[in-house]
Formats: sequence, C-alpha cells, structure tokens
Amino acid sequence: MRLLTTLLLPLALLAGLGSYAYWCQQRPTGHYLSDLRSQLALEFGQPGGHGNLLGIQPELFVADYQSLARLRLKLAAYLDQARAQGLLGERTVVVLPAHIGTWLLAVGEKEELRHAGELRQALHWLAASNPLSFASALFAAKPGQRLDDALLRTKAGSMARDYQQLFGGLAREYRITLVAGSIVLPEPRVEQGRLEVGHGPLYNVSLVFDQAGNLLGQPQRQRLRAGDLSTAPADSLQVLDTPAGRLAVLLGNETSLPSALTAADEEPIELLALPGFLGEAADAASLGQHLQNLGIHAGLIVQPRGRLWEFAGQPRAQAFMDGRVIAGPGRHGAQLVNLWL
Repeated sequence: MRLLTTLLLPLALLAGLGSYAYWCQQRPTGHYLSDLRSQLALEFGQPGGHGNLLGIQPELFVADYQSLARLRLKLAAYLDQARAQGLLGERTVVVLPAHIGTWLLAVGEKEELRHAGELRQALHWLAASNPLSFASALFAAKPGQRLDDALLRTKAGSMARDYQQLFGGLAREYRITLVAGSIVLPEPRVEQGRLEVGHGPLYNVSLVFDQAGNLLGQPQRQRLRAGDLSTAPADSLQVLDTPAGRLAVLLGNETSLPSALTAADEEPIELLALPGFLGEAADAASLGQHLQNLGIHAGLIVQPRGRLWEFAGQPRAQAFMDGRVIAGPGRHGAQLVNLWL
C-alpha cells in the first residue's frame, strides 16, 4: 500500500501541474459588442491656421482590453469621427486620459480576470495565469507593498511594447501629435526610439508620439504608490515642441502644480495636457487664472469614462483657454472636447 501511494502521489502531482500549465496557456475569446460612438461635447474657438487641442474621453470597459485589436478599434472609431467633423489636421494635438495604458495588463488574459468585481481580484487572476512572470516580478518588487508592486509589474515588458505599438500606430495613421495617456511601468525610459522598462521603482508615465509615430522626449513620470495607484508630484516638467506649440504634460493632482509649473519660467509653455488630472471643481477658476499668469494659452483635463472593475463614472472634461474655464457636459458616452488655437 505504501509503495502504491508512493507511486501515485508523484503521478497525481504531475497531473495537477500539467492541468495547471494547460489552464495557464488557454486564452479563450468571447463575443464582443461595444458602443463605438462619440459626441462632440465641447468646442471652443474658431478654426484657423494654428491647429487645435483635442481631448478624447473614451468610454471603456474591461472587454475592450481583451486584445490590442479591440482597443485599437474603439480608439480608431473616435478618431474617425473626429476626422469626419474636421477636427484632425497636421497641427492637431490629441490628448487621452490617465491609465489608459495601465489596463493593457488585461490584454490576452482569461475570462476570470475580466469578470472580477475589483481590480485586486483581477490582479490575483493575472498572477495565477502568469506564474513565472509573477514570480520574477515578485523578486524585483520593492519592500513595503511587495505583492501590489509585483502584480503591477508582472507584464511590464509586453505592456510597454503594446503601448508603443498601439499609440504610435494611431499617431502615424492619423498624422497627429498624440499625448497617449499614462501607463504604470517600472523605471521606464526611451532608448533608441523604443520604450524600455527596468527593475527599479514603479512610475505612472505619459508619453507623446509625433505624426510619424515616434516618441518625443523621455517619459513624463511620477513615482507610484502601488497600493492605491496614487502618485507623488513630478520632479520636473518636460516641454516638447509640437506643430501646435510648446506642449507640457502633467499627471497627478492639484498638489503637482506649484513645483511642476515653475519650469514655465525657464521654458515657456503654450499648451498643457492634464490626463486624468484630479482636483476640486471649485479650484477650476483659480487653475485657469494660474495657467494664464504663466502664459499658457490652452489646456485640457480629460478622464476615462465607462467601467473598469470598481472604477466607474462619467466625469466631465475641463478646458482652459486664455484664463477662461469651460466645463464639458455630464452626458453619458464617449466625448470629444475641442479647442481651436
């Protein structure tokens, strides 16, 4: 009997490991229905020769991240509608919201991840279906929040490649300058035109692509607290030359403004993109005045809409033009917000 048990136990263990390995490799795809419509929720100014600042508040759901092709289909539909309304040109700067790239961690993953009620539960499924990558990420994770840190860096390499492929391809196809929202990556940097990741701390970063789909400058980055996706103020503000003017990208909240915008004294900023910028509605007027005092001509705050695990809502866009504050409507659905410069 003992001999039989000794023989059967390894076989059962091998069978269990084989079943788990097979489960990890399966990536079933289901039917996909999604609303590709968008509405021009806000337009300010008149068309001219100076271009425009166009914000897209996409309505996104977890199913949109099943594959890169699905997400591209939705974003391309918004850009097609903008082009049909005459809102895209060689001097157009398009702004996408924060964390639109972070959720690329769901690309190619299992139904259990997409059906999870909360992000933490979804990340646990991510670890279960990518055991080797998760183990490697756990080894590189930083003390204090090691599990949360490891979960967010498990697919960092593929996420960086997908981010550049998707948003660089859209910028090239539509001949626009694209502020591609943000993505959480470990120690990101641009080397020889490619977005690369390292083994250092996690950052929430935003990148800008030119009309040829090439990356402009280095990532605008903020240190990330993995447990709640909160960030510290940026150390410095990068200013980029675009066909529409000198552009800066700012992530975070109102506490980021004072230190970050001091760069405006040395490097004049004309346009400001604030993907997912979080602040009190009552501060909008003072923010608009602050931007005008710094000589910033126009700015946009864009945020994601829809539902991604427990994150849901229909936030309003906010636009700033020569000190004036314009708030978008609260209607449901994807929104386009356009400022003629």
